Order: sequence, then C-alpha cells, then structure tokens
Amino acid sequence: MPNTAKVVRFHRLGGPDVLKVEELPIPEPGKDEVRLRVGAFALNRAEALFRKGYYIIQPQFPSKLGYEASGVVEAVGPGVDTSLIGKSFSTLPNFNFGSHGVYGEVAVVPVTALTPYPEILSPEEAASIWMQYLTAYGAMIHLGAVARGDFVVLPAASSSIALAAMEMVKAEGAISIGLTRTAKKKADLLSLGFDHVIVSNDEDVVKRVDKITGGKGARIIFDPVLGKGIEALAQTAAYKGIYFAYGLLDLSPTPYPVWPAMMNALSIRAFGISEILKDAEVMTKATNYIFERLSDGRFRPKIAKIFKLDEIVEAHRYMESNNQIGKIVVKVG
Repeated sequence: MPNTAKVVRFHRLGGPDVLKVEELPIPEPGKDEVRLRVGAFALNRAEALFRKGYYIIQPQFPSKLGYEASGVVEAVGPGVDTSLIGKSFSTLPNFNFGSHGVYGEVAVVPVTALTPYPEILSPEEAASIWMQYLTAYGAMIHLGAVARGDFVVLPAASSSIALAAMEMVKAEGAISIGLTRTAKKKADLLSLGFDHVIVSNDEDVVKRVDKITGGKGARIIFDPVLGKGIEALAQTAAYKGIYFAYGLLDLSPTPYPVWPAMMNALSIRAFGISEILKDAEVMTKATNYIFERLSDGRFRPKIAKIFKLDEIVEAHRYMESNNQIGKIVVKVG
C-alpha cells in the first residue's frame, strides 16, 4: 500500500491558480476521526470564497479545502468503531475544511461527518448531496414551511442549492420562480422543473413576479446574491413574506430595503447551514426527509460537469465562470 497520496492545498490567497495538487504522506486519523479513500468530491461557492479570504473562517497556510466527498473508510482513529472500515459514506459539511478538507485522494474527517447515502446514487452524485439539500431544507421546510400554492422566488436558479430548493418546492406543491441573468440557461432550467424562469437582464423582475403570482407576491425569497438587487427582490414579496439571505455572491454593500419591507411586513432573515447542523433533532428530520426523496427518485442532484483531480484549477475556473447548471464534481482515481 502506498504511503503517499495526492492532496489539494494552497499556500496563499488568490484565484484558482493558487490551488496545487501535492504528493503528501498519508495521514493517520486522530481521536474520533476517520480516513476516507475519496471516490469523488464536489465544489462549493464557500470554497472559492475561502480561497480568496472572503469566507467566515480564514485559511491557515498551507490550507486544505473542501466540504463534500464520497468514499470508503480505510482507517479509524481512537474511539471510533472499527466496523466502519470498508463501508461507503458521504460527508456532511460540519467541520473546518481548512484543516480537514476533502480535496484529494484521501481525507481525514470527524466521524460525525460520515453519513450513508442511497445506493441508487453514483459516487459523484453522493458527493453532491448535503450542502445543497440541507441548506434548502432549512429555509424551505424547517423555517419557511413551504406549502401548496405558495410562490417561491429563487435567485441564482442554476446553482445547486436553488435546484435543490426547486425540487422541495415542487414536492410540497408550491410554485417555483427561478431568476437567471441571461437567457442561455432558461430552457434548461424549465426542463429541470422550474415552473417559471425570469431572465433578470432582459425582464422587469418586479412586474413579472407580480403577473405570475396574480398580484399576491412571493411568500418566500431565497437569495444567495444580496447586493443592491435586494431592493427589487423585496418588492416581489407577498404581505408577511419571508426573505432568506443565505449567501454573498455580490460582495458590494447590501442596502436594507426599508420601504418594501415596511409595506409588506416583510421578515428578512439571515440563514446558514450551521443552524441545521447544530440542532440534532432538526438534523435527523432533515436527513430522513432528504434520504427518502433521494431514494425514491423525487430528488436527484444535477451534475454540471465532472473533472479529474489534476484538473482542480480548471474546475475552480469553471465554477467562477458561472456557466454551470448544478454541481461541479471532481472524480478521484
């Protein structure tokens, strides 16, 4: 058995070019940790922000990267059940990916990060589950209680989280309204299941939502972008609607939309996946909900493109191009 493995690290902040595939000694898992032989890992916007120094945690160099992977447990640390060895799992995003990053042929993660996935999923799909579906569940189901007849506005409609939210909206009998900047993705988004798609560069978003909803407005807005766009989106809200802010794709200042918020008695609420991960009871409900619907085919992660490990720079460049629909995955081996 080899004693080294390829692992992605970076030694300074910057663009995709700072990522390096390095041959490193295979690490031993510590207390309450396991080592995965990685089959595939998925990319998330959080990792691009982290690489550039804009995330909620800062890298300590040299830094690893990556939340989501699928693989087989090949070693366990003290305090971990040895029966896990040889079993397949995917990882929950509940650890510091600067120190426990999953970009590579092997990854050491806390045992609490391991979770089973439905057998019908490929390793690439299994690496693409939990960040998107748990984030969507938190806003759509746990907090938003989306219900039949609700209208839901989903900016950045081609993102994996918006696609997961759309599937939940559909499953609960509500109506999804996706927003995308250019027309090139519209047909694909409609074919994936969105009830309506608005091209924000070409259409008046406020007027289109008003027409689609028959003047009622959207009960839920699920926004990963923020920036000055919040002012128009707030105007699309239904009376006593809720606006979830869960990302920061636009790094420019975000104004508070005072007048539409007051007129619609609008609740504006920040939301992050950690709110779900830190609540054991909610996590159980969430993972059961997601697992069941993945198993019966109601949910299916959309893979935009698959790269090889040595193509990690190209994979991050593709993520920053915003041309993808769904999840970008790296297949290992």
